[in-house]
Amino acid sequence: FIMVYQDHLTKFVLLRPLQSKRAEEVAYQLNDIFLTLGAPCILQSDNGREFVNKVISEVTQLWPELKIVHGKPRHSQSQGSVERANQDVENMLASWMADNKTTKWSEGLRYVWYGS
Repeated sequence: FIMVYQDHLTKFVLLRPLQSKRAEEVAYQLNDIFLTLGAPCILQSDNGREFVNKVISEVTQLWPELKIVHGKPRHSQSQGSVERANQDVENMLASWMADNKTTKWSEGLRYVWYGS
């Protein structure tokens, strides 16, 4: 799994490989990003299961002023720039894997992010 974090204003994207969509792992990655870049005022979720219950409670424990906004279910247009970033990442990662003759996408993720 790949977590795509995008700043709404600047469109700056961070990519994080995930072993699962477990709440603890997603919350850990979000907290790591927030400690590096600063927490946003608003976090928009794509309504993926990883953003339900425990993630929200864990993240808002450390960042109580963070507001969570959910996109419309099954309505990818409400997260247009993130959906475009996801497609770009998928295409670049497939290209990197083909060029390097590997299936280890997690190794290529940082190169794809750096080149984006």
